[in-house]
Amino acid sequence: MRTELRPEDVAKTIQSKFPGAVQAASGDGVVVKRDALLSVARFLKEDPSLALNYLSAVTGVDRTDYFEVVYHLASIQHSHGLVIKTQAPGREKPTVPSVTSIWRSADLQEREVYDLMGVHFEGHPNLRRILLWDEYEGHPLRKDFDQVDQWPPGFPTEG
Repeated sequence: MRTELRPEDVAKTIQSKFPGAVQAASGDGVVVKRDALLSVARFLKEDPSLALNYLSAVTGVDRTDYFEVVYHLASIQHSHGLVIKTQAPGREKPTVPSVTSIWRSADLQEREVYDLMGVHFEGHPNLRRILLWDEYEGHPLRKDFDQVDQWPPGFPTEG
Protein backbone atom coordinates (compact mmCIF):
# COMPACT_ATOMS: atom_id res chain seq x y z
CA MET A 1 0.00 0.00 0.00
CA ARG A 2 1.41 3.36 -1.04
CA THR A 3 1.37 6.30 1.34
CA GLU A 4 1.71 9.96 0.43
CA LEU A 5 4.58 11.90 1.92
CA ARG A 6 3.62 15.05 3.77
CA PRO A 7 4.43 17.89 1.34
CA GLU A 8 5.24 20.24 4.21
CA ASP A 9 7.91 17.84 5.51
CA VAL A 10 9.46 17.29 2.08
CA ALA A 11 9.41 21.06 1.47
CA LYS A 12 11.54 21.56 4.60
CA THR A 13 14.01 18.95 3.35
CA ILE A 14 14.17 20.62 -0.07
CA GLN A 15 14.61 24.07 1.51
CA SER A 16 17.51 22.84 3.63
CA LYS A 17 19.27 21.49 0.53
CA PHE A 18 18.18 24.24 -1.93
CA PRO A 19 17.39 27.47 -0.06
CA GLY A 20 14.69 29.51 -1.80
CA ALA A 21 13.64 26.67 -4.14
CA VAL A 22 10.20 26.11 -2.61
CA GLN A 23 7.40 28.54 -3.40
CA ALA A 24 4.70 26.81 -1.37
CA ALA A 25 3.72 23.53 0.24
CA SER A 26 0.27 22.30 1.12
CA GLY A 27 -1.68 19.07 1.36
CA ASP A 28 -1.77 18.74 -2.40
CA GLY A 29 1.94 19.07 -3.11
CA VAL A 30 5.12 21.11 -3.15
CA VAL A 31 5.44 24.04 -5.56
CA VAL A 32 9.04 24.38 -6.70
CA LYS A 33 10.50 27.42 -8.47
CA ARG A 34 11.00 26.78 -12.16
CA ASP A 35 14.73 27.56 -12.04
CA ALA A 36 15.25 24.97 -9.29
CA LEU A 37 13.09 22.23 -10.82
CA LEU A 38 15.89 20.08 -12.28
CA SER A 39 18.06 20.21 -9.15
CA VAL A 40 15.13 19.42 -6.88
CA ALA A 41 13.83 16.65 -9.16
CA ARG A 42 17.25 14.98 -9.29
CA PHE A 43 17.52 15.23 -5.49
CA LEU A 44 14.04 13.70 -5.01
CA LYS A 45 15.01 10.78 -7.21
CA GLU A 46 18.53 10.19 -5.87
CA ASP A 47 18.15 10.85 -2.14
CA PRO A 48 18.06 7.38 -0.49
CA SER A 49 15.38 8.33 2.04
CA LEU A 50 13.03 9.62 -0.69
CA ALA A 51 14.03 7.54 -3.76
CA LEU A 52 11.20 8.97 -5.89
CA ASN A 53 12.42 7.03 -8.90
CA TYR A 54 9.11 6.63 -10.75
CA LEU A 55 7.30 9.45 -12.56
CA SER A 56 3.74 8.24 -13.07
CA ALA A 57 2.17 11.37 -14.56
CA VAL A 58 2.90 14.84 -15.91
CA THR A 59 0.03 17.18 -16.56
CA GLY A 60 -0.64 20.85 -17.13
CA VAL A 61 -3.18 23.21 -15.59
CA ASP A 62 -4.17 26.54 -17.13
CA ARG A 63 -4.43 28.96 -14.21
CA THR A 64 -5.16 31.86 -16.63
CA ASP A 65 -2.23 33.97 -15.33
CA TYR A 66 0.25 31.12 -15.63
CA PHE A 67 0.46 27.43 -16.43
CA GLU A 68 1.15 24.92 -13.72
CA VAL A 69 2.98 21.69 -14.53
CA VAL A 70 2.21 18.86 -12.11
CA TYR A 71 4.43 15.82 -11.56
CA HIS A 72 3.21 12.69 -9.72
CA LEU A 73 6.18 10.84 -8.26
CA ALA A 74 6.46 7.49 -6.51
CA SER A 75 9.09 5.44 -4.76
CA ILE A 76 8.94 1.77 -5.60
CA GLN A 77 11.42 0.99 -2.82
CA HIS A 78 9.63 2.90 -0.03
CA SER A 79 6.09 2.67 -1.39
CA HIS A 80 5.39 6.37 -0.95
CA GLY A 81 4.53 9.21 -3.30
CA LEU A 82 4.61 12.96 -3.72
CA VAL A 83 3.23 15.61 -6.05
CA ILE A 84 5.49 18.47 -7.09
CA LYS A 85 4.48 21.42 -9.22
CA THR A 86 6.13 24.30 -10.98
CA GLN A 87 4.83 27.40 -12.73
CA ALA A 88 5.34 28.53 -16.32
CA PRO A 89 4.49 32.22 -16.61
CA GLY A 90 3.09 33.91 -19.69
CA ARG A 91 0.77 32.85 -22.46
CA GLU A 92 2.97 33.34 -25.53
CA LYS A 93 5.61 30.71 -24.79
CA PRO A 94 5.32 29.33 -21.26
CA THR A 95 8.48 27.34 -20.58
CA VAL A 96 9.77 24.96 -17.93
CA PRO A 97 12.79 22.66 -17.98
CA SER A 98 12.25 19.12 -19.27
CA VAL A 99 12.71 16.35 -16.71
CA THR A 100 13.29 13.67 -19.37
CA SER A 101 16.96 13.48 -18.38
CA ILE A 102 15.83 12.43 -14.88
CA TRP A 103 12.75 10.31 -15.63
CA ARG A 104 12.49 8.89 -19.15
CA SER A 105 8.75 8.40 -18.65
CA ALA A 106 8.36 12.20 -18.96
CA ASP A 107 9.08 12.03 -22.71
CA LEU A 108 5.60 11.37 -24.13
CA GLN A 109 3.82 13.09 -21.25
CA GLU A 110 5.68 16.38 -21.75
CA ARG A 111 4.89 16.17 -25.46
CA GLU A 112 1.21 15.78 -24.62
CA VAL A 113 1.24 18.85 -22.34
CA TYR A 114 3.04 20.77 -25.08
CA ASP A 115 0.56 19.68 -27.73
CA LEU A 116 -2.64 20.34 -25.78
CA MET A 117 -1.57 23.23 -23.50
CA GLY A 118 1.33 24.90 -25.33
CA VAL A 119 3.85 24.57 -22.49
CA HIS A 120 7.39 24.32 -23.87
CA PHE A 121 9.80 21.93 -22.16
CA GLU A 122 13.29 23.33 -22.54
CA GLY A 123 15.83 20.61 -23.25
CA HIS A 124 13.28 18.01 -24.34
CA PRO A 125 14.94 15.71 -26.92
CA ASN A 126 11.97 15.61 -29.32
CA LEU A 127 9.39 18.27 -28.44
CA ARG A 128 6.73 18.07 -31.14
CA ARG A 129 3.03 17.40 -31.36
CA ILE A 130 1.94 13.92 -30.34
CA LEU A 131 -1.87 13.90 -30.71
CA LEU A 132 -2.68 16.65 -33.20
CA TRP A 133 -1.30 17.15 -36.68
CA ASP A 134 1.60 19.57 -37.24
CA GLU A 135 -0.51 22.20 -39.04
CA TYR A 136 -3.06 22.41 -36.21
CA GLU A 137 -3.18 25.92 -34.79
CA GLY A 138 -3.51 26.45 -31.09
CA HIS A 139 -3.70 24.29 -28.02
CA PRO A 140 -7.22 22.99 -27.30
CA LEU A 141 -6.97 22.57 -23.52
CA ARG A 142 -6.17 26.23 -22.89
CA LYS A 143 -8.90 28.31 -21.33
CA ASP A 144 -8.52 30.95 -24.05
CA PHE A 145 -8.68 28.46 -26.94
CA ASP A 146 -11.02 29.69 -29.67
CA GLN A 147 -12.89 26.61 -30.81
CA VAL A 148 -12.83 27.43 -34.49
CA ASP A 149 -13.37 24.49 -36.79
CA GLN A 150 -9.81 23.50 -37.69
CA TRP A 151 -10.40 20.16 -39.36
CA PRO A 152 -8.46 19.79 -42.61
CA PRO A 153 -10.41 20.02 -45.89
CA GLY A 154 -12.20 16.78 -46.68
CA PHE A 155 -11.92 15.41 -43.12
CA PRO A 156 -15.18 13.66 -42.16
CA THR A 157 -16.83 15.58 -39.33
CA GLU A 158 -20.06 13.62 -39.08
CA GLY A 159 -20.45 9.97 -38.20
